[in-house]
Amino acid sequence: MTIPVGIEAMNVFGGMAYLDVRELCDHRGLDLPRFENLLMQEKAVALPYEDPITFAVNAAKPIVDRLSEDERGRIEMIITCTESGIDFGKSISTYVQKHLDLPSNCRLFELKQACYSGTAGLQMAVNFVLSQTSPGAKALVIATDISRFALADAAAIQEWAYSEPTSGAGAVAMLVSDQPHVFRLDQGAYGNHAFEVMDTCRPGLDTEAGDADLSLMAYLDCCTAAFEDYSRRVENADFQTTFDQLCFHTPFGGMVKGAHRQLMRKLYKAKPDAIAEDFDRRLAPSLSYGKRVGNTAGGSVFVALAGTIDSVAPHEPIRVGLFSYGSGCCSEFFSGVVTQEGAERLRAMRIPDQLDRRYRLSIAEYENLLSGGAAIRFGTKESVLDHGIIPGAFPENGDGTRLVLERIEGYHRKYIWI
Repeated sequence: MTIPVGIEAMNVFGGMAYLDVRELCDHRGLDLPRFENLLMQEKAVALPYEDPITFAVNAAKPIVDRLSEDERGRIEMIITCTESGIDFGKSISTYVQKHLDLPSNCRLFELKQACYSGTAGLQMAVNFVLSQTSPGAKALVIATDISRFALADAAAIQEWAYSEPTSGAGAVAMLVSDQPHVFRLDQGAYGNHAFEVMDTCRPGLDTEAGDADLSLMAYLDCCTAAFEDYSRRVENADFQTTFDQLCFHTPFGGMVKGAHRQLMRKLYKAKPDAIAEDFDRRLAPSLSYGKRVGNTAGGSVFVALAGTIDSVAPHEPIRVGLFSYGSGCCSEFFSGVVTQEGAERLRAMRIPDQLDRRYRLSIAEYENLLSGGAAIRFGTKESVLDHGIIPGAFPENGDGTRLVLERIEGYHRKYIWI
């Protein structure tokens, strides 16, 4: 008997603050037509007392809080997926296990492969469930990343002028089990493509670098080749008819649009009007959250999945095709099914409400953060966080459900609930 497997529960956390990217475009004097191709509205900006750990915990807490004691006890694996790690050895998953009060008989570890890491974590968790080495066990997979732009020097920001509006922050938490209420994975339906390329990277602990044009070409090559590999494995797979909706890794919306256009031209010699109609129908819904948080790296394709489910709100089962890409590079095209029940469960997470509650930064406040004076650099040994650095962003009367960084003592990060 085939065991169903996939995402039982899912949530997106987009931080506590954001910046209007049109204001940033005007402030930087960027070319407006080129900016509009980004298809961006807002970017999440991590405050100094937010880090990949707080993002991860805050994404997962609403999922864990809805579980019974017995269900929590079946979480036997916690995988954090990030390129924003806080330690070369200790994984973020240890902090997640502690602050969510999860069982001690968990496997705790971290995965890194640029923006592909979230998909790698999902597939590893899926195969753990399918192995049935612990029948009924669940895995918590969290993709969490924050941009390092706040620590970039002026030259780097100038070089990556059009990456600044798209670089975001966020986390996606996914509970993976044999009860895939939100997303049932199509088992064995996947395609991979990988090769070594230096398109984007983090050569320093707090810096980002790369070749934007090379990254675009690698992304486009991988999108085509990964789907071709999927087609070799899945009989009669058709890009245009097999999938009701599509979700791509989203550095920015224009990149997704370009990859979709290339596939439609190559596979069907489609005309511009047909390509535009197909994009609006099958891919535009996936941008609904991504255009509000920016590029969330390892979680990006799952931010797209959440946006699709909430926007489409299917009344009958739909098949979704997903393309995941990570610089360096590794990519995967895979698929699964979403039902009305899954849409209702995800809607209960109230993701839009969380995004609406974020603090809107002014350009002056953003530039203050960008200067890096209050940022917690990688390897910080001692620090006490100033929670009042942006008046109004830190809630005076919280309900105790949001985790923030309080201080660092001997490299050990200490957190509080607010």
